[in-house]
Amino acid sequence: MARKREESGKLRVLIRREAIGRRVGALAREITRDFRGERVHLVGVLKGACIFLADLAREIRLDVSFDFISVSSYGKNRESSGEVRLLKDLDIRIQGLNVILVEDILDTGQTLGYLLRVLRQRRPRSLRIAALLDKPERRVNQVAADYVGFHIPNEFVVGYGLDFAESYRNLKDVCVLKPEGERMRGKGPASNGQSGQR
Repeated sequence: MARKREESGKLRVLIRREAIGRRVGALAREITRDFRGERVHLVGVLKGACIFLADLAREIRLDVSFDFISVSSYGKNRESSGEVRLLKDLDIRIQGLNVILVEDILDTGQTLGYLLRVLRQRRPRSLRIAALLDKPERRVNQVAADYVGFHIPNEFVVGYGLDFAESYRNLKDVCVLKPEGERMRGKGPASNGQSGQR
């Protein structure tokens, strides 16, 4: 029963799984065309990007390798500190590789701005960003993705890898997690900021 009728009204479907599948396929075709037979190396930002990366990698018609990196910008509270720190580094050297940084959501741009600086120092042949979701209203750092799945409004979303307190990652659709009493009169979890203030 559709995950108990979307958790008894807590969730509202924003992007259905069929639309996600079509869009991921289209992004993969863009990447395949742009790199024309060259190898690409996908770097997924844990944990949210893992499902998007897996689906994207299987649709790209090129030699694909991948790795993962993890960062945090949270202190003890769910509010972002604005300071990003590296929790897990890459396992593979990226010098000379065509790197695509794969992210679940581009939000404030703080995390991705930090990661771009870190990865550029390692001298990849090229460095691009693929983001499933882009929330431009919240941008603080002017970071732009090269491949974007969907532009979305400033609402807190979960599913397809995105979480709230480690729940909802396995939802097949991208859903809006309604605030308390909407669920709280207009304020979403973590003030509408997504995990890590990406």
